[in-house]
Amino acid sequence: MLERFKMAPPDPILGLTEAFLKDSNPEKINLGVGVYKDNSNKTPIFNTVKKAEKILLEKEQTKSYLPISGSPEFCEQVQNLVLGKDNPCVLDKRVATVQTVGGTSALRVFADLIKTNIGSKKIWISNPTWENHAKIFQLAGFEIETYPYYNAETHDLDWDKMLSTLEAIPEGDIVLLHGCCHNPTGIDLNEEQWNTVANVIKTRGILPLIDFAYQGLGDGLEEDAKGVRIIVNNVPEVFICSSFSKNFGLYNERCGALIGVCGTSETCQKVLSQMKVVIRTNYSNPPAHGAYIVHTILNSEELRKEWEKEVQEMCTRIKSMRKLFVEKLKEKGVTQDFSFIEKQKGMFSFSGLTKDQVLRLREEFSIYIVNSGRINVAGITTNNIDRLTDAISKVL
Repeated sequence: MLERFKMAPPDPILGLTEAFLKDSNPEKINLGVGVYKDNSNKTPIFNTVKKAEKILLEKEQTKSYLPISGSPEFCEQVQNLVLGKDNPCVLDKRVATVQTVGGTSALRVFADLIKTNIGSKKIWISNPTWENHAKIFQLAGFEIETYPYYNAETHDLDWDKMLSTLEAIPEGDIVLLHGCCHNPTGIDLNEEQWNTVANVIKTRGILPLIDFAYQGLGDGLEEDAKGVRIIVNNVPEVFICSSFSKNFGLYNERCGALIGVCGTSETCQKVLSQMKVVIRTNYSNPPAHGAYIVHTILNSEELRKEWEKEVQEMCTRIKSMRKLFVEKLKEKGVTQDFSFIEKQKGMFSFSGLTKDQVLRLREEFSIYIVNSGRINVAGITTNNIDRLTDAISKVL
């Protein structure tokens, strides 16, 4: 039977990393995978994470299972971080939160939850979006539709087309939005646009799902949550997928959460019960270590302040690399306008490089970029930026 299997194509991002690792060039550069790098080109462990782990090591008394929904303390802290602890939906107990195995698992738990209980079959995702979005929902049995998002000519949001498409989405369908630091374009909605989208969603009777994987890496922890909170404060039913891979550096701990905001506290309890059913039949309960780290940091006034500073330093470094990238391209004699890169937010940038140019960078210079031209700006350092911009100048 197994001989019927066909070889699956490599993941467009993780497969790129595999090729990078096999490359023997000592000056190779990986700008494909979505992992934060410091200026020494390492993915660091936060100082606060180390401190939290030391506390846990001293206090830990058991390795017993977590509840199906995860650590209750973690779930409470996540709600407050994403929604604000004084948000009416939190105070009214209209929020159901479960810990998940990273942000990817939160997406899949949501998909199974909706398909099982509501039967919705169609989800609308931005064009472009994170490569894995469509695959997750296709395997869960959803039809995939797209709404315009990126204008390749202006390197900006295709707002008018996006809005007209959202206004035509049928009632009962799902729309997936990026809370901040849009992956892969780095282009976010402004406050006025978020309010408009919230009104359209409410009027049309659409169920919004917000992928919120980069809180803190755009403009700041509170600033990046603005769009999420606008939707939550205007739409009675919202789901949010959170990840703590980036803003806590907990990539291999697989720590995430699925938040469901409901119309009433009674509905909230029903939703939570069904979330548990989905989790129980999938991975039974989540791993503890990452959640305990997050809770320990957020629950300590001293550690939280230090953590917020660490996140802000990441945000500042990414912005500085965007600025330096644009400046260096000009220094190399590039006349093409790349100033739009400075306006984008978060780890990723749609660089405007074509597939042919990306392939030349890979083959001739050992610089690895996703075929779409998406660059992980956090992979740029003061040590590799001259080589990077020199190579780009030669393939343009």
